[in-house]
Amino acid sequence: MKRSLCSQFLLFTLLFLSAINGFAQEKITVKGKVTSSADNEGLIGVSVSLKGTSTGAMTDPDGNYSLSVPANGILVFNYVGYETQEVNVDNRTTINIVLVQVSKALEEVIVIGYGTQRKIDITGSTGSIKGAELTKQPVLTATQAAQGKLAGVQIISSGAPGTQPVVRIRGTGTMLAGADPLYVVDGVITSDIRNINSADIVSMDILKDASSTAIYGMRAANGVVLITTKKGSVGKDLRVTYDGNVGFRQVANLVTMASGPQYATYIGDINAGLPPNEQIALPGNQASTEWYDEILRKGFQQNHNISVSGGSEKVNYFFSGSYLTDEGIVLENKYERFTLRSNTDFILSSKVKLGNQLSFSTGQTRDVNLTGAYNDSYRAAPIIESKVDGKYGNTSAFGNVGNPILDIENNDNKLTENRVQGNLYLEYSPITSLQVRSAFGGDFFNNKRRIYQYQFFNTEATFITAGGNQRNDRSLLEIRNDNTFRWVWDNTVTYNHKFDNATLKVLGGVTTEKYTNDNNYGSKKDIPSTKDQWYLSNTGDPETAINDGGGEKWSRTSFIGRVNYDLMNRYLFTATFRADGTSRFPSANRWGFFPSFGFGWILSEENFLKKQTTFDLLKLRASWGRVGNDQVPPNSATSIADTGIPYFFATQPVRGTAITQIVDENLKWEITEEYDIGLDFSAIQGQLSGTIDYYNKKTKDALVRVNLPAILGDADGVYLTNAASFVNRGWEFTINWSHRSNENFKYNIGFNATFNHNEIVGLNQGQALVAGTVGQQSFTTKSDNGQPIGSFFVLQTDGIFQSQAEIDASAQKSAKVGDLRYKDFSGDGQINDDDRVYVGSYQPKMYFGLTGGFTYKDFDFSIDCYGNFGNQIYNGKKGARVNATDNIESDVANSYWRSDRTNTGVPRASRDILPASTYFVESGDFFRINNITLGYTLPKKTLERIKIETLRFYISSQNLLTLKAYSGFTPELVNPASVAATTQTPNADATLAPGIELNAYPTTRTFTFGVNLTF
Repeated sequence: MKRSLCSQFLLFTLLFLSAINGFAQEKITVKGKVTSSADNEGLIGVSVSLKGTSTGAMTDPDGNYSLSVPANGILVFNYVGYETQEVNVDNRTTINIVLVQVSKALEEVIVIGYGTQRKIDITGSTGSIKGAELTKQPVLTATQAAQGKLAGVQIISSGAPGTQPVVRIRGTGTMLAGADPLYVVDGVITSDIRNINSADIVSMDILKDASSTAIYGMRAANGVVLITTKKGSVGKDLRVTYDGNVGFRQVANLVTMASGPQYATYIGDINAGLPPNEQIALPGNQASTEWYDEILRKGFQQNHNISVSGGSEKVNYFFSGSYLTDEGIVLENKYERFTLRSNTDFILSSKVKLGNQLSFSTGQTRDVNLTGAYNDSYRAAPIIESKVDGKYGNTSAFGNVGNPILDIENNDNKLTENRVQGNLYLEYSPITSLQVRSAFGGDFFNNKRRIYQYQFFNTEATFITAGGNQRNDRSLLEIRNDNTFRWVWDNTVTYNHKFDNATLKVLGGVTTEKYTNDNNYGSKKDIPSTKDQWYLSNTGDPETAINDGGGEKWSRTSFIGRVNYDLMNRYLFTATFRADGTSRFPSANRWGFFPSFGFGWILSEENFLKKQTTFDLLKLRASWGRVGNDQVPPNSATSIADTGIPYFFATQPVRGTAITQIVDENLKWEITEEYDIGLDFSAIQGQLSGTIDYYNKKTKDALVRVNLPAILGDADGVYLTNAASFVNRGWEFTINWSHRSNENFKYNIGFNATFNHNEIVGLNQGQALVAGTVGQQSFTTKSDNGQPIGSFFVLQTDGIFQSQAEIDASAQKSAKVGDLRYKDFSGDGQINDDDRVYVGSYQPKMYFGLTGGFTYKDFDFSIDCYGNFGNQIYNGKKGARVNATDNIESDVANSYWRSDRTNTGVPRASRDILPASTYFVESGDFFRINNITLGYTLPKKTLERIKIETLRFYISSQNLLTLKAYSGFTPELVNPASVAATTQTPNADATLAPGIELNAYPTTRTFTFGVNLTF
């Protein structure tokens, strides 16, 4: 009996425990939403799992999830860039979670072309700068404000008002066919962004490697710059913002020229070595004019921007207007720009969205002739007065250049630019994961230049000293009109679906582009000097009238596709394909095909690294891609014949027809292949982050101009063909540190560096390309196998002859004591082009940027620096000293060779033309403090009382200090041909002969005071 009762008790106990266990294992459905601590927005793709099991789900695009789990289970929320959270279910059916962001940079969204992507999901090499960073600097374009901020991106700017900087992404990407990157503004392709107000920009994203740029195929060989402008926000109240600054601009560095007495001494030493009949006669009354002081000034500048934005559930809007004035540092030089922008989105239904981005800009530039006034100020004799009692000092009567003041005041050169740019789009989403988009973008550009040259004579009433060659006997009016229209029609379909442990995004589409340009030119002499009569139809000499014109037209059609695949938030794959057809090439070579692949592996999500606490993110990337370049004139594959050309037959001239342009009928694309290997990391709770990249890109079938035998009759003696290959390879490093010490103090510091090696590896037809003519020195650069593009190729100096015995033992038998000695590398006993050697190029071996700043309570401070090392500059202005009466630099005046001053590297005073040599080649190394800004924001309590959202005052300085080795004006040299806004035809000297200072506009230093106001 007792045994039976005991058995029954044990059985009851087991059944009771089983019931309890069964109850504990009962499952319930838990739903909820996961949002970000940064902006309270839902997070897509968050991993929600039951701890200790493989059961899990992913959040949808709005951050929602649903999961069946035990009532007493533990949920684990995991998302890259956020702290992992564990939450007890406790029988709850609704659990909303706010994830705390570890590194904001990881969740940053990047524009990638025809779409966006989280930075962490990108498999290519990209860079991004927010609009707030761009507006810190008082500059015309966003690219200039980006100087030194991104690894792999070299930006060279000019101080001249209204000019666009030169941008080189990972080295020089071509030898002829347009080396500038592609610009895309809100989906509109363009080559000029001077019309974009920096205060309207949300972000500027730069695609660097072939994997990320391949979606733009034919235009992407030199990188892509994507600019996104601001929009209103749904459900946000009306917001008004004003950003403005005023200040002045001054020359940052001047070359000191010889004074009147120094110049007179130098001319006297020239005369000492000449027979009496060849000596230079100096005027009796000698001045001491500093010509740069005569033509330079402090230029006033101002920039005012006002915007209105807001939105409702059905519409959001952004309207802005801006006015900018930039007086150049050269007299009469000035640039003005006025812009309007309207960005509007209409939410017609849950499935249909319509919107537009539209801008208008108008600008006026009062140009000065840098090859005249500025160059002449370097060469003008200081012993001549500039201007006295309304009369000009006649430097030309002294056998010298023209008077720079007269050149400025005698020419009225005005450029007016009007531009309308916009994009209209329609989006339709039949289901949540599918989006169909059609966008039409247009860019209309009207450019009108009017130049009037006044009439003046060599008279006592005009010049202090009559005579000379500076005169203009008849007035001249020149007018040129350019009209350019480019339109792009993009049609894309995007499928984006989230699976249990993967995300798939597929893009496909067709895009069509057309470009047209027409221009006309006219001129006539003897037009009256009254501005109201400056029309070609006005009275004037009809016999001098010239009418000319031209145009350009081309089109492109492209098919695009891209696949992005994310597996388990750790394995990433991207594949892109684009097929481009262009009218620029012959029909047989019209189509180009540009694939790319990218892979990413987020190591920090692997189990073997889960427990480590150092890295928040550790990600490996590898990519390969092929892109193209079709930037050649549309008629490059068309033979051109001119009529009416005289030909002498039996001593009698006969008019006939001749081919003046010989073409390669097999002309084809330039192709660039590139692979990139990169590492992205974030550590110490997002305080430390950075990237490391190695890239290797090779350009094949590069377009170059090859010399032709004269018997073939081509007017230029050259023809365009695919005949070169070259590589750019290097390393990029970026590291950033940000730390908040307490609630009042936060600081950040960042550094980036790029090491690039450029080398020509195959001139297929064996013809080296020479360029860079300086005065009477002939060429200065030579591009050949084994050398960087545009390498300086000159004679090597070897000191100065100190005695006749040295001359007799040299290859320069006609030299004089005090002359430069050159090395006879050929050993043939004479100095000629066979003795030239390579001495470097303008392309730096390393360039870098350094940024830093802090906030303390309501104060903020930032500093940006950049520089480069390992490049050379050719001092062309010194090499182009044509006349013996040209002025010299003060350093030359103080150190040129004399019998009582022999320990010097500067040759004697002479009227001889010096050949191109290392005497003119100098180091281009420099370090610049590019911008310093100090700001103060009114406290929130004060703002609440006056009902203002933000109010900040700041002072800023641009180009405060430059440390440089170069003796000239600036180590940053911009070839004007490479920044022409409407020029579609590439200029060879822009890439084959950079780094020659001839007419460089000096770098300017700017001081400004500004206000940021929002209410």
